Amino acid sequence: MPLPTPFHSRTAACCTSQSWQEWSGYLAANSYQMEHIQEYIAVRTGSALFDVSPLYKYHLRGRDAARLLDRVVTRDVSKCRTGQVIYTAWCDDDGKIIDDGTLARVGEDFFRLTAAIPTLDWLQQNALAMQVEIEDVSPDYGALALQGPTSRALLQSLVEGDISDLGYFRIVDEKIAGVPLRISRTGFTGDLGYELFVEAEHAETLWDALLEHGLDYQMRPAGLQALDMARIEAGLVQLDADFTSTRQTIFDAQRNTPYELGLGWTVKLGKDFFVGQEALRAEKARGPALQTVGIVIDLAGVESAYSKFGMPLHLPYTSWNEATPIYSDGDRRNQVGKATSGTWSPILKQYVAMTRLKPQNAALGSRVYIEQSIEGKRFAVPAQVVAMPFFDPPRKRGDANTPNTPGNSGGSA
Repeated sequence: MPLPTPFHSRTAACCTSQSWQEWSGYLAANSYQMEHIQEYIAVRTGSALFDVSPLYKYHLRGRDAARLLDRVVTRDVSKCRTGQVIYTAWCDDDGKIIDDGTLARVGEDFFRLTAAIPTLDWLQQNALAMQVEIEDVSPDYGALALQGPTSRALLQSLVEGDISDLGYFRIVDEKIAGVPLRISRTGFTGDLGYELFVEAEHAETLWDALLEHGLDYQMRPAGLQALDMARIEAGLVQLDADFTSTRQTIFDAQRNTPYELGLGWTVKLGKDFFVGQEALRAEKARGPALQTVGIVIDLAGVESAYSKFGMPLHLPYTSWNEATPIYSDGDRRNQVGKATSGTWSPILKQYVAMTRLKPQNAALGSRVYIEQSIEGKRFAVPAQVVAMPFFDPPRKRGDANTPNTPGNSGGSA
């Protein structure tokens, strides 16, 4: 049976929908209310509180901690300063992604790595003859993601210190209600947000403090349905939705490289040896076989397909994560890739999807066709290739004075 997270006594009391799923062996709420849409709206207009405790969490300490991580991950760990967080992937010898996650440098020789799948054995295998202590602290810590435009103000009202100048992808140790915690300005929603890591024994105290003060900041607990809508808008790939870990499949068709997933910016080929480096160097030289891009699906085309059945336009109420064919032509004769995740975006008023396409069809502005099935019949609906993220407000990376308006702020942590 799935285990309760350190916050379960509180999340269970809030979950009137009784809609749960298993996430890495833990119970996670799909939505707390009967309808998830208000939780999504909280992410974009107030604050949403997600229990992300099921993430795997590893502490690495010792003289060779940075050296081990540089051998394993694609980023250049030597460039990560104390108090900084970086997003990274790690690959097998063929350059295929095993997993992705965040790496925080807590001290000179102290790092915290988060992952979606168990990674302890992979770290240990690569640590032979190194002076490094690797500890799986997953059950010892609860984690919350506080995301949305009012998240900074809410946290500032609770912490003992000052987080107003905490930069994007930076961490700080703080206290809330006397409880020590580590705050990182990170998240999976593409909005202003923070992740809070706390010892399990203090989890309930932290939750209560946030809930007690959150009403003044339009905060509400939110589940995985709202989180998935937000992360698709943010153009963030997800394991088991947009890619499969190479450690969980034996089929080459299900294995992808960082370049194919739009994560080439995380691959630092110029650093010393890391696992998968030679394969990725060769791929960089010849170009990836696929590219991950966004598409905006033509609503008139969807409406036209439904009208053939005398039905009005129907749009997905929740996000979807199913492989869906993409074609270069309306007759569905030439498949050029697939969509992996999609959602109707209430804030953008667009039907968007993340896709993996052949390079010749992935140029911005290209016209493609996505397969839609209605009443057992298949249709090709027009769509246009666009850049991701779909939603990228300046407040995500900006300081406390940055206006809360959508836009493209560029750059990566």
